[in-house]
Amino acid sequence: MRGNGGGRAGGEGQMDLILWLLAGIAAVLTVRAAAAREGFLRAAVNGILGLAALLAVNTSSGYTGIHLGFNLFNGVAAGVLGVPGVVLLVLVQWVLT
Repeated sequence: MRGNGGGRAGGEGQMDLILWLLAGIAAVLTVRAAAAREGFLRAAVNGILGLAALLAVNTSSGYTGIHLGFNLFNGVAAGVLGVPGVVLLVLVQWVLT
């Protein structure tokens, strides 16, 4: 059994989520600015950011209620289209439910 000091207060979990989201946005903007060149590096960074966005959607599914599975279709959409692909997947999931 846990005592009163073991848990988190109500708003602390949301504040942690907001801080993680802000840090993620800052990281995305930094990486996008660094990979402004054309070519393979830009495509690779775009794919990695898309897969990271897919992970972020799944991590925050407890708060949002939207869960995208890690399957071949979602992975290809996130890897090829990047962050806009994940946004498209979230919109499709939201419309279909």
